[in-house]
Amino acid sequence: MPETALLIVAAGRGHRAGGNGPKQYVKLAGKTVLAHTISAFIDLPHVSKIITVIHRDDEALYREAARAFGDRLLPPVFGGDTRQQSVLHGLRALAPLRPGFVLIHDAARPFVDSTLIARVVDGLARHEAVLPAISVTDTIKRVKDELVEETVDRANLYAAQTPQGFAFPLIQELHERAAKEKDVQFTDDVSLAEWAGVRVQRVEGRANNFKLTTPRDMEMAELILAASQQMETRTGSGFDVHPFEAGDAVTLCGITIPFDQKLKGHSDADVAIHALTDALYGALGEGDIGHHFPPSDAQWKGADSSVFLTHATELVAQRGGKIINIDLTIICEKPKISPHQPEMRQKLSQIMKIDAHRISIKATTTEGLGFAGRGEGIAAQAVATISVPLEDDHV
Repeated sequence: MPETALLIVAAGRGHRAGGNGPKQYVKLAGKTVLAHTISAFIDLPHVSKIITVIHRDDEALYREAARAFGDRLLPPVFGGDTRQQSVLHGLRALAPLRPGFVLIHDAARPFVDSTLIARVVDGLARHEAVLPAISVTDTIKRVKDELVEETVDRANLYAAQTPQGFAFPLIQELHERAAKEKDVQFTDDVSLAEWAGVRVQRVEGRANNFKLTTPRDMEMAELILAASQQMETRTGSGFDVHPFEAGDAVTLCGITIPFDQKLKGHSDADVAIHALTDALYGALGEGDIGHHFPPSDAQWKGADSSVFLTHATELVAQRGGKIINIDLTIICEKPKISPHQPEMRQKLSQIMKIDAHRISIKATTTEGLGFAGRGEGIAAQAVATISVPLEDDHV
């Protein structure tokens, strides 16, 4: 069978799905929508080359989303002002490779599965154009100015999906023709085949292969991923100590507290954040702060410890996990911690991007015993509970 290439359309600017950027780069279960989509195709034997069409402003976002796939992807191509133009740019980039067939897929459909993809590829053995689609089950109304005009017969109505499959020379030629026509714009690629009178074969789509468009779609996607993944709970602990030295303030949980001394350390000596960061590393089995940020490295001298906690938090997200709970205890005679606890919780909430109600901060003394009791420094201990996808253990 001729070689089949995949073209993923990811150049859109749609923000209706919510989030702080284009929906294809919103993270679901620790991975971007685009990464989930690529993962659905990357190991399929009948898809030999994968190229993604992206927006010119999204190059850094794309590199981050595609990093895990390395050189298994072709270099991305910048899209145009419309979806139609973006697909044409992608087809032109693929043309020198001379694939026999091409699948054109929306980046915002991350739940496409191998069975559906195989149906489309199998259809290309007998047809020049193949469309996955599912029958419309709801009663359809035609509405104008918010008034119902009529009920539409749904007997032959189908909802189109992607990937749509084509003989490569055919779909490139149709896109080149359409690009020369004024006021000819199509919302999908099968529409070009219809426009040119090409017969299109329908194959059965999948209900889960929906396009992420609204915040509700994103919520549904999170539920689907949660249901498909077995999660395990992990717990890590961290402990740290820093002595006092001459100074006028201490930094705890990212908050500056006026005091007649400061904590001594290579970074800002935020003993609370150090203990918490080590607890997260411990839950992941990722060593400690010294492993990731060696004190021998001059760049961390005087560093804001939120950098360390942010890194540990990002590692949890990269594993597809979530931070469930943080229990932090600060051990000292002075300064007084209780007046600053609400601000500390809020600061940690911002750094870790979790609700403050998942963070407990307690303070205690050692009743005058030990180095903390003698006022020589501050200690902190932390317990972090996280949830991550269950991994198969092979010994």
